[in-house]
Amino acid sequence: MQHRTIGNSDLKVAPLVFGGNVFGWTADERTSFSLLDAFVDHGLNFIDTADVYSRWVDGHQGGESETIIGKWFKESGKRDKIVLATKVGLLGTRPGLSAANIEAAVNDSLKRLKTDYIDVYFSHRDDDKTPLLDTLGAYQKLIAAGKVRVIGASNYTGERLEEALKVSAKEGIAGYQILQPEYNLYDRADYESDLEPVVKAHKVSVVPYYSLASGFLSGKYRSKADIEGRARGAKVAGYLNDRGLKIVDALVKVAERHDTEPAAIALAWLIARPGITAPIASATSVKQLESLAHATRITLAPEDVAILDEASDLT
Repeated sequence: MQHRTIGNSDLKVAPLVFGGNVFGWTADERTSFSLLDAFVDHGLNFIDTADVYSRWVDGHQGGESETIIGKWFKESGKRDKIVLATKVGLLGTRPGLSAANIEAAVNDSLKRLKTDYIDVYFSHRDDDKTPLLDTLGAYQKLIAAGKVRVIGASNYTGERLEEALKVSAKEGIAGYQILQPEYNLYDRADYESDLEPVVKAHKVSVVPYYSLASGFLSGKYRSKADIEGRARGAKVAGYLNDRGLKIVDALVKVAERHDTEPAAIALAWLIARPGITAPIASATSVKQLESLAHATRITLAPEDVAILDEASDLT
C-alpha cells in the first residue's frame, strides 16, 4: 500500500482514515477495539477523533471516543502503529481556539488518549473571535513541548486558511499542514471552488470528512422509505434527488466492474483525486470495515473516473 506524506512533515499515512466519531456511540468499547485491531491488520494507520465526540449522545459529556482509543492503546500496545489526529474547539467545556483553551484542552485529550503526544491536532472550526496569531502561537508552544507534531484546520474557508498560512509564514511559526473539509462525490462545489486552489498552492494535505455523504454513497438509500428511523436520515434526505440518484447509479455501475461495493468506489474516487491524502470513513462492524479498506486496493480506470465525474457534474 502506497503511503502519503502529511504536508512537509515526516508523517506517512495510508490512504484511508478511520473516523472515530462512532467510538462510544454506535460502536461500544469491545466493538471499537475489534474495529481498531482490524484496521491495523489491513495495513491502515490513520485515526481521526475529537474531544467533542460523542457529546451529542444523551448522557455523554464529550471525550468518549478519545477515552476508548486510549484504552485500546493501553490494552493493545499499538500506539506506535498509529498516526493519531484529534481536534479542539467545539467541546462545550473547552470552546474556541484561545491560547489558554488550547493548552487546557490538549492536556485533557492526552490524558484520555493515554499518550504523550498527538500526531495531528486540528482546529475543529475557525474561531474568528480569537486572533489567528494567538491560536497559532499556542500550537507552536505545543509543538516545541513535544505534545503535538503537526497542526491542521477543519471547517475553514479558503480565505481564512490562506490568512492563517500567511500569519504562520510571517511570524516563522507552525502553520496548518493538513485540512479537513467536507468533500465527496456529491458535495464538490465548495471545496473545489474555494479550498482546492489554496491547498494546491501551499501543498496542504487534505483528509475529507463525510466522504460517503452520511452513507448515501453506499447506494443503500434510494427513497424516503429507506431512511426512516436512520440516525442520519434528515441529512441523507437532502441527497435524494435526480443528481444524487444519478451518482448512485454510476457508483453501482463502476462497483460491478470492480466486483466491490459502491462505498468502496466512492472512497477510491476520492483517493484518486489530485491533492487528496486520505478520505475519512467510519464503520461499526468488521465486515463494513473490510469493504471500506478495499477502496485502498482499487485502481480506477480513466473510464471509471469519467463515468463518476459525468454523473456528479455540477454544470
